[in-house]
Amino acid sequence: MKPVVHGGDLGEAMRRYPDAPKPWLDLSTGINPVPYPLPDLPADLWTRLPSRTDHDALIEAAAARYGVKDPATIVAAPGTQALIQLLPRLWPKSKVAVVGPTYEEHEVSWRRHGHTVRTTAALSQAQDHEIVIVVNPDNPTGRLVLAADLRACKQQIVIDESFADFLPASASLAGDLPASTIVLRSFGKAYGLGGVRLGFAIAAPETVAVLREELGPWAVSGPALAIGRAALSDEAWLQGAARRLEHDGRRLDDLLKNAGFGVLGGTPLFRFVRHDDAPGMVQHLGRHGIHLRAFFLAPDRLRFGLPGGDAAFDRLAKALAQFR
Repeated sequence: MKPVVHGGDLGEAMRRYPDAPKPWLDLSTGINPVPYPLPDLPADLWTRLPSRTDHDALIEAAAARYGVKDPATIVAAPGTQALIQLLPRLWPKSKVAVVGPTYEEHEVSWRRHGHTVRTTAALSQAQDHEIVIVVNPDNPTGRLVLAADLRACKQQIVIDESFADFLPASASLAGDLPASTIVLRSFGKAYGLGGVRLGFAIAAPETVAVLREELGPWAVSGPALAIGRAALSDEAWLQGAARRLEHDGRRLDDLLKNAGFGVLGGTPLFRFVRHDDAPGMVQHLGRHGIHLRAFFLAPDRLRFGLPGGDAAFDRLAKALAQFR
């Protein structure tokens, strides 16, 4: 099966544009460009196996952050991607609808395990499927399906809320989970620490128990447990990040519109845009050491992550001004 193309891998871009100025400005991901400041970690976190106490403290912090009332309904994993690949193993071969096009790993993972998968343009078109996958808000479009519509879904439904951290709590189903629903949450995107590899599934206790068994002991590293607990408990930092992202998002919108882009959607962490010469723009910015997310099946669409500060904004603005 052909591997899925992702943002964040600079290797190919660096090979394609070997003379581009360094360091590269990577705008290809939806990861917060201003990360949570890492806490001081005890040295023994690197030398001993993760403890049950540290694990339970992380789960407690995650439950409070996501509004989950019962810790038995939340499981930690080494990244949301690990959960995306694990979930298709829990059901017999089924008819699966993925509302999209969206993050491709969902479709690929369910197909890999023999499920019949179809992409549907809307939730309303998935009624004759046994399992429904919704990325909410969507990656890369930012489309948001209303919580009421998701609650009305009668099938088994998996809701990937990887980009939901800076949306109103009412947009998430994590705090009041309907039956036959699994919610996925990503830690690294909102907190700018994708390399920590930490994610969560929120589901019925029996489903969580199966997931824990499949993940096995020590699924999350000791440093990740400590970093996740500290960040998820820091509401003041998250609110400050939300204010900064709102300001920077408006700044990016203005910059892109002035450069001839049409802003089609997005989230507080990225913008989804169109351009009449998107391939030419990718090449132009690549020669300036700026990496974007392009889409093979939608060649006039691009995704811009937010630049992390004035210097990054200025570099992007200067490069865009030089296009043709």
